[in-house]
Amino acid sequence: MSRTPIMAGNWKMNMDHLGAVSLVQDLGKALEDAGYDPARSEAVVIPPFTDIRSVQTLVEGDKLPLAWGAQDISAHEDGAYTGEVSGSMLAKLGCSYVVTGHSERREYHGETDELVNAKAKKIIEHGMTPIICCGEPLEVRKAGKHVEHTVGQITADLAGIDAADVAKLVIAYEPIWAIGTGETATADDAQEVCGAIRKAVADLYDEATAESVRIQYGGSVKAGNVVEIMSKPDVDGALVGGASLKAGDFAQIVTFYAK
Repeated sequence: MSRTPIMAGNWKMNMDHLGAVSLVQDLGKALEDAGYDPARSEAVVIPPFTDIRSVQTLVEGDKLPLAWGAQDISAHEDGAYTGEVSGSMLAKLGCSYVVTGHSERREYHGETDELVNAKAKKIIEHGMTPIICCGEPLEVRKAGKHVEHTVGQITADLAGIDAADVAKLVIAYEPIWAIGTGETATADDAQEVCGAIRKAVADLYDEATAESVRIQYGGSVKAGNVVEIMSKPDVDGALVGGASLKAGDFAQIVTFYAK
């Protein structure tokens, strides 16, 4: 089965709404200059909540070949949950994707696999696609238990989600020790874990579901290493951090196939 690679730029807590407009304008031009073909990869931006409406207006108004999403979601539908943002709010803003389970949410906010699972279900309920993040810290990698750790996360994160929904979602493998550090897992490292995740999905569901789900690698992805990473059979894209804040760099990552 042919899976369209998905390149998602996670802006994290960067860019106010004015900066977001400038960045998306520049990205649209950079993709055009690079000969971007949406049939060969999907380009997604994941801005902060305060930028989403501005990004939506610009992308729709200028008919840019970009999807957009959110960095988090509430597990609650509505009510007295100060500071949280619901699935219905994000869906009304045209979000296609929502990240859940990012290591920074797990580490800094104590998010458990149970909560990640609840958030993934909310994303699906509101017609959006989860990008479910998983990955090991350095001590787990050094102990040689990175595959066991990551597969355990995904098994818990997918609990109770139907095969049809799993087939359409995105899983992002992000070794924590490679996020924002300049360190990058080798292409073989990425393949080892992404392949193990796909096998786990096959074991939990079936081969067809496993062949449909898209699995990204994230962790200091740059224009200089994206081609090698994307050469691996079970790597279907990248979740990009810092490099997605520079239009030219992200455009090169999105158009990796032209290199």
